[in-house]
Amino acid sequence: MERLGDIAVFVQVVDSGSFTAAADRLGLSKAVVSKYVTRLEDHLGARLLNRTTRRLSLTEVGRTFYARSQAGLQEIEEAEAEVSRLQGAPRGTLRLNVPMSFGILHIAPAIPEFLARYPDLAVDMNLDDRQIDLIEEGFDLAIRIAELPDSTLVARRLAPCRHVVCGAPGYFQRHGIPRTPRELGDHNAITFQYQSSAREWHFLAPDGATLRVPISGTIQMNNSLALREALLHEAGITLTPTFVVGADIEAGRLQAVLTDYKTLELSIYAIYPQHRHLSPKVRAFVDFIAERFAGKPYWDLGQSVGNE
Repeated sequence: MERLGDIAVFVQVVDSGSFTAAADRLGLSKAVVSKYVTRLEDHLGARLLNRTTRRLSLTEVGRTFYARSQAGLQEIEEAEAEVSRLQGAPRGTLRLNVPMSFGILHIAPAIPEFLARYPDLAVDMNLDDRQIDLIEEGFDLAIRIAELPDSTLVARRLAPCRHVVCGAPGYFQRHGIPRTPRELGDHNAITFQYQSSAREWHFLAPDGATLRVPISGTIQMNNSLALREALLHEAGITLTPTFVVGADIEAGRLQAVLTDYKTLELSIYAIYPQHRHLSPKVRAFVDFIAERFAGKPYWDLGQSVGNE
């Protein structure tokens, strides 16, 4: 067992790129990490790492040993996960990466119920709109809103992500309601920075014709919740996901327009790394959240958003 611990520390040093980074991740001192690796090298009778003051690199023997060790540790981890799955009790910490606005509005409120269902679990949720590398950054699962998931990962579709053109009733009273997409040029469009077609909105007309409409405006934002606040304060109109504004439209605080025209529709996915055995904590969360969003998502209930 001591040897297995030494091997695990060695693999962590290689993965982290330095003794210092490995020590931080393992919660050990740099000296202890170095001791474990040296002990392993002494046992093997071979140098695994070239150490200089500036960089760390694997020797030829080290590369071979690292590849086999990494695979072996993965097998052990999967064996433990399989035992846990058979026991039927997800446990440990689930590290989630979710988009900022969707996470705040729809994932965070679900966490208490999830943890009540699985009391041996803890959740570490990171809110971030950038595309991250799940494996490199140590996440178990990510929620992504996209046209297609990353083909190198496993993806489960949770719900559609429909978009709607909307604004505050007070704004439309002053500026009029656009009856066709072509009339959007007369309005101040609030745009979302990360939307690929931020300056050109796409529509499918009732007759099947595709419309690409240039828009312009004085406000661009990189957060959908901030954009929603601008809408509520009558600053303009926008094309935004219904998961952001569905409740406001239902309550009459915002008004959907051009609902006869289909707009951008993406999908909401749960994304996780490929493993032969899906860990119980990931399986539990994916099943839970898929159940929560099943059918027509609750943020679309009662709405006509032009994508039915």
